Amino acid sequence: MSAEMVILFMFSSMLLSMLTGQRVFAVIGFVGVVAAAVLWGNGGFELGFSAAMKLMKWYPLLTLPLFIFMGYLLSESGIAEDLYKAFHVWMGGLRGGLALGTIGLMVIISAMNGLSVAGMAIGATIALPELLKRGYDKTMVTGVIQAGSSLGILVPPSVVLVLYGMIARQPVGQLWLAGAFPGLLLAALFVIYIVIRCHFNPSLGPVLPKEERNIPLADKLKLLRAGILPLLIFFLMMGLFLMGYTSLVESSAVGALSALVVAAFKRRLGNGVLTRTIEQTLGITCMFMWIILAALCFGAVFDGLGAVRAIEGLLINEWELSPWTILIMMQVSFILMGMFLDDTAMLVIVAPLYIPLVGKLGFDLVWYGVLYTITCQISYMTPPFGYNLFLMRAMAPPQISLGDIYRSVWPFVIIMMIGLAIIMAFPQIALWLPEHVNVRG
Repeated sequence: MSAEMVILFMFSSMLLSMLTGQRVFAVIGFVGVVAAAVLWGNGGFELGFSAAMKLMKWYPLLTLPLFIFMGYLLSESGIAEDLYKAFHVWMGGLRGGLALGTIGLMVIISAMNGLSVAGMAIGATIALPELLKRGYDKTMVTGVIQAGSSLGILVPPSVVLVLYGMIARQPVGQLWLAGAFPGLLLAALFVIYIVIRCHFNPSLGPVLPKEERNIPLADKLKLLRAGILPLLIFFLMMGLFLMGYTSLVESSAVGALSALVVAAFKRRLGNGVLTRTIEQTLGITCMFMWIILAALCFGAVFDGLGAVRAIEGLLINEWELSPWTILIMMQVSFILMGMFLDDTAMLVIVAPLYIPLVGKLGFDLVWYGVLYTITCQISYMTPPFGYNLFLMRAMAPPQISLGDIYRSVWPFVIIMMIGLAIIMAFPQIALWLPEHVNVRG
């Protein structure tokens, strides 16, 4: 079978299999195994076995359950709620101050979690009711929470970048460093938008009543202490890592242990908190493990059968497309797929094709990991089937309709596209930190 027919067979089989409703990792792994048996013949099954052994030997994968455990424990133990109370008091006197505080909360939660779903849950259950109760425009704040929660897959320690690093065979520490400035850039763009919009239309984000703001300074400082423990966790985890005292895996262990100590210190481990955290950690970790295994199996067969080289020849030699044209086409395809799939599904479906092609075009794979992640953030929020849209609908109060949710995201989608264009035009925003900070893997 020609390489072109291999591409058609494997991708059409995968897309048709997804229509059955099976889990993504099962579909991808099944197609990879069948293609190995049918198209490769004797020894084909060794491709999948070899991929599994690579997964088992990849030491940084230990960070996955540890960071997930830390994030869920902080959420379940109520530490995030304490942090939002501090933002509420200190920023309530500004127009749109609570919305700005929500973005700040999301950045901090992202820096301690690495998953967008946790930020969404915290924003929808803690911040959204408070914002609505104080007269904030429901359309704007719904968009704020969706945009803020999407930072979880970009700001280190991003679990999605761990997944990308495994599939692209890139150092996770370098990917985390590359995501730091772009994540802060997007957060800053969100803040600028909220400030400008509330300045010209104060009714969107009214100032808190004086009776809620007239709190003695001693009480304000007491509330401010709520942010000390999360920041201490972040410093112990990422600060020691950046200074070279701990490796990637060691920093994840420090983060998980410090979160456990803080939750115990605040007496927040009762009522099944630890049990729920462990159950959620196990479920998410197993899902990621199966996805990585399936992606490696599919990619090994796909590349081994010559499909990647065939596509490279078609785009570069026959069609003579420029590298930037091909790169932009990739990003557009991610946004289109994101209307129907989540980030991990998108990555494992196209990674066997896109990642080798990006390297062939001469682009930095660490930089491309940041572009991929930002594009995932955009696709999360793109109607009609963006992942975040339905998460918000499931968690939002009844007065917020699906139409409100759809209308709320467009300003932030445009902002993210502007941020993506900036980072594509100026790659050093992502690459400066990895080039100047040496970290242990």
